[in-house]
Amino acid sequence: MRTVVDAEVHVHYGQIYVQSEGGDPFEGDLTACFTGQRNGLCGAAFPGTLFLITGLHTGNVGFTARVHETEPPDAGWEDVVEAPFRPDGVTRLVTWGGENSWDLELSPGNYRVRYSGSRMDAGHDRDTRLDGEPPLDRYLLQFWPAAPAPDIVVRQRSAIAAYWHGFARELPTTEEYTAAVARVREAREREAAEALAEAQHERLLREWGGALPSEHILNLPHTLRELAKQDRGFIADATGAAPDVQHALARRLARHAFALAGLDGVVWIAEGLRALDEGRALPPPFDERRAAWDRLLSDPEVPRTLVRTPDGRHDNALRQAMAFPAIFGAAKPDPLEALGEALSAASVTHGSDSAALFAWARAALAELTSRTGGP
Repeated sequence: MRTVVDAEVHVHYGQIYVQSEGGDPFEGDLTACFTGQRNGLCGAAFPGTLFLITGLHTGNVGFTARVHETEPPDAGWEDVVEAPFRPDGVTRLVTWGGENSWDLELSPGNYRVRYSGSRMDAGHDRDTRLDGEPPLDRYLLQFWPAAPAPDIVVRQRSAIAAYWHGFARELPTTEEYTAAVARVREAREREAAEALAEAQHERLLREWGGALPSEHILNLPHTLRELAKQDRGFIADATGAAPDVQHALARRLARHAFALAGLDGVVWIAEGLRALDEGRALPPPFDERRAAWDRLLSDPEVPRTLVRTPDGRHDNALRQAMAFPAIFGAAKPDPLEALGEALSAASVTHGSDSAALFAWARAALAELTSRTGGP
């Protein structure tokens, strides 16, 4: 037998606890600890935790804790209960609020715990014991290895113990409590999901100027969805067109952006645009994007035009660099990707005059659609 605690221990609200560091987070839930039990002094229903009741509400009580190798004899205390317990990691006796704790030195395994109290009614009647006042109730907590077995009331002599035993027996069954907890959790999760959905809806309303677009627009790839904020009608029509129309429109947008930037007159760039129009693989240097960019920025035949960015924050942006990504985007095999990237490059190349670009693109889409007999 080892005595691991022998001290005056401070209690508050008539409570003290045994807690395992590896157990579930303990939030002082009285019902969770005593549900399904016969005894109301040692709540062992919450994994890795014991919820111990004292007669005294606030103040110091005498407290001894011992670990035995086998079941100890009944010492004849006034109020005695037993319950099963399985520690999970380092296990301590902990005061209310976690102000003090004592290591109980429990090895892994299943234990039987006996919780005994003396003069519980005296502690309850006094309610609060101040420093220097004589001791009232005292407690003994004993552990020994044993297979799990239901909790029992070994002896009950005090009125306060009788009250707490009655409290425990009036609680819901373990199944009822588990179901109630699940209902509360589901309700909270549902409320959280509804609050999140409402917040997302409000965010979308702000993002779209107070009028949400169609689900079709909202489900588009990011680039096209952002472009729809400038002209959602055109984006809806363009993304609803046939894939070959989308690819053809992407190629036209790339050529349009290059014309705006004065790139279509550069021989090697014109060859790339011709390959794009004919559906062939892009020729060198376009087959390696880094090499293509290096040539764009170093070739003296390439014009250099500095313009203001569409957001108006900078006036030293190179228009040719704005247009250049359009050819790589338009060459992508996925028609929506091709359309989105080519239109994005054409948009920044146009600058702040997005209305002119979308008017041009709408006319191009109408022509392409009429050639193929509709979307």
